[in-house]
Amino acid sequence: MAGGSGRLPRVTVLMGGLSAEREVSLSSGAECLKALRAAGYEAEGLDAGPDLPRRLMDNPPEVVFNALHGRWGEDGCVQGLLEWLRIPYTHSGVLASALAMDKTRAKDALREAGLPVPHGVIVSREAVAEGHVLPPPYVVKPNSEGSSVGVYIVREGSNAPRLAETMPEQVLVEAYAPGREMTVAVLDGKALCVTDIITDGWYDYDAKYKTGGSRHVLPAELPREITEACLTISEKACAVLGCRGLARVDFRYDDARGLAGLIILEVNTQPGMTPTSLAPEQAALCGISFPELCDRLVRDATCDR
Repeated sequence: MAGGSGRLPRVTVLMGGLSAEREVSLSSGAECLKALRAAGYEAEGLDAGPDLPRRLMDNPPEVVFNALHGRWGEDGCVQGLLEWLRIPYTHSGVLASALAMDKTRAKDALREAGLPVPHGVIVSREAVAEGHVLPPPYVVKPNSEGSSVGVYIVREGSNAPRLAETMPEQVLVEAYAPGREMTVAVLDGKALCVTDIITDGWYDYDAKYKTGGSRHVLPAELPREITEACLTISEKACAVLGCRGLARVDFRYDDARGLAGLIILEVNTQPGMTPTSLAPEQAALCGISFPELCDRLVRDATCDR
C-alpha cells in the first residue's frame, strides 16, 4: 500500500456518482470519511462526477477508498480508471467487480463451481410484458443494478408486468426463491457470520434503507449445518468471482427444504458502508469496529496489475 513507512497515506473517499444508488453511496461515503479521520487518516471526500478522471489526475490521492455503489462505481469502470492511473483502491478489482455486477454471468460462474443459484434467463422488456416468460412466481430485474432497484415480483395468478420505461431493454427473469432473507459478509476471504433479515414483506429498497424497514438478527438462529454451509458457500463464491477486501453474499433459505433450500441471490462487491449496514454490523460482532474496518480496507488497498 502507498504512503511510506510509518506514515498513513492520504485517502480520497469516492462517493455519490451517477448511478441509481447515488444517495446510498453518499451515505456510505460520509460515514467512511468520518471513520477514516477517526482512525488518523488525512481523508477527503470526492463526489464522482463526469470530471472524475481530471480531478484524480490533478490531485492524485495515495489511496482511494471506493464507497460507490451501482453502475460505473461497482461494475469495473472506476476500478479500470484507477488501474490506469496506478492508484491503489479498496474492495474488488476490475474483473471481479464487472463479473459480480453482471448477475447472469456471475451466476453462470457460480453454477459451474457447483454453487446453488436460481434459474434465470435474459429477455427483452417487450417479451416480459407480452406474457409469462417463466411459470409464476418469478422475479424481473435489471441484470446490472443493486439495492433492489427496479425489481418486480410476479406471483401466481398475476398478469405479466408492465415494466417502467426506466428499465433496460434487456432484463433478467429469474425463478423466485422462497424463504428467509440472509446474508454473509466476507472479509479478506473469511466469512464473518450469518445475518437473518426480518421484514414485514419483501426486502425492497425501502426495507433496506429506511429507518425501521427491517430488523437484523445476527448471528442468525439456524441449524448448525445451515450456518456452516452459508459460511463455506460464501467464501467459495467470493473466491470463484475473485473478490478481495470486503464483499457480501446474499441468500434465500427455505427451512422446509433444508440444505436444498439454500440459494445464492447475488454477490455484492461494494456492500453498504454505514456503521449499521449489514457487513459492518457483522464485523462489529466479530470485534472489528467501524473505524478499524475502514482502516483495514485502506491498508489492503492495491491495484490488480
